[in-house]
Amino acid sequence: MQNSNMNKYKYITLLCGFIIISSIRAQDNDAMKKWSLNGYVSSMQSVIIIDSLKDYWITDYLLHNRLNFHWFPTHSITAKIELRNRFMYGDQLKGDSEGAYQKSLENDRGIVDMAWNIAKDKSYVLNTMVDRAYIQYTYEKFEVTVGRQRINWGQTFVWNPNDIFNTYSFFDFDYPERPGSDAIRIQYFAGMASVAEIALKSDSAGNITAAGLFRFNKYNYDIQVLGGVLNEEDVALGLGWSGNIKNMAFRGEMSYFHPYRNYQDTTGLYFLSVGLDYSFSNSLYLQFEAFYRQMPEGFDVNDFMAFYSGPLSVKNLSFTEYNFFVQAGYPFNPLLNGNIAVMYFPKLDGYYIGPSVSYSLMDNLDFSFYLQLFSGKFGDNRQHFNLGFLRFKYSF
Repeated sequence: MQNSNMNKYKYITLLCGFIIISSIRAQDNDAMKKWSLNGYVSSMQSVIIIDSLKDYWITDYLLHNRLNFHWFPTHSITAKIELRNRFMYGDQLKGDSEGAYQKSLENDRGIVDMAWNIAKDKSYVLNTMVDRAYIQYTYEKFEVTVGRQRINWGQTFVWNPNDIFNTYSFFDFDYPERPGSDAIRIQYFAGMASVAEIALKSDSAGNITAAGLFRFNKYNYDIQVLGGVLNEEDVALGLGWSGNIKNMAFRGEMSYFHPYRNYQDTTGLYFLSVGLDYSFSNSLYLQFEAFYRQMPEGFDVNDFMAFYSGPLSVKNLSFTEYNFFVQAGYPFNPLLNGNIAVMYFPKLDGYYIGPSVSYSLMDNLDFSFYLQLFSGKFGDNRQHFNLGFLRFKYSF
């Protein structure tokens, strides 16, 4: 095991060295412009306060580095490798006597295992994960992408029932790139506002998700229809749109999933997300979204923590059947921005409140503070689950 970890460490070190050296050489020769490297480094302190633990605070530290390496050998071919390096230290790891959290970091859901714990102990872990590794070929109106990539079919902001390839959590603000899938994607751009595409992905268990999408513009609305198979289990059908009602943006998406085995003996599930957003002349930004999910039999959430940290799927996007979201953002000045997001979960008589502020300390260096406050009634007990984050982020 030790030799295996050493080999992984050497591999990542050599890869990063190759990326950096190649980027520097490319930048020295502006005529070529075949290489690029960018990314960021962030330092974040977090605290979790769970009502059931009374006065016990769970404090953790995360050092997060991202490297985005892009290579352009010809005008038609692009190759990308993007990876996350995360060093984590704190109470969450110390309290995990069986190492379940560390193991989850190495749980790569793609065909190729590209997540490694390079170094670890009872209180810390250094993890590297490649979440983009693909080649893209463009010829006239066709574009073919092969490898680990993000396939984003969502239209709304918080809940995306059309996004069957890359589900993500709204609460994970420190991962704006979102997960990738090991997939093949073929796109045909028929015009300025229309595209037809097919995509196929496989996960680590060999389950196939395959679908086609057609997007077009009608009555000044971008409309998309999609259909396919989800995880070799369900027939998936979807509709999405984005446009405007006067000066207000109006977007939405709906999906239907039905097991194709024993088709007549099972029932399908409906999902619908609808959103509105509007920017005022004084730069105040308001956003509203509502989400309905038909609850499957036997589905139950006993606490916020299990849902917050557990894996998501497109059929498991929310705590409850009905969900409502409101968000407001305002730039107080060119350097200081404030934001507050609120969710309401009627069935739980619960809510989420997420205020945040960000301040630009200098070029490419930002300071931000986030709170995530949850409250809800599970059975006869009301739970409070609160998190705070303090982050410095340098982009390059």
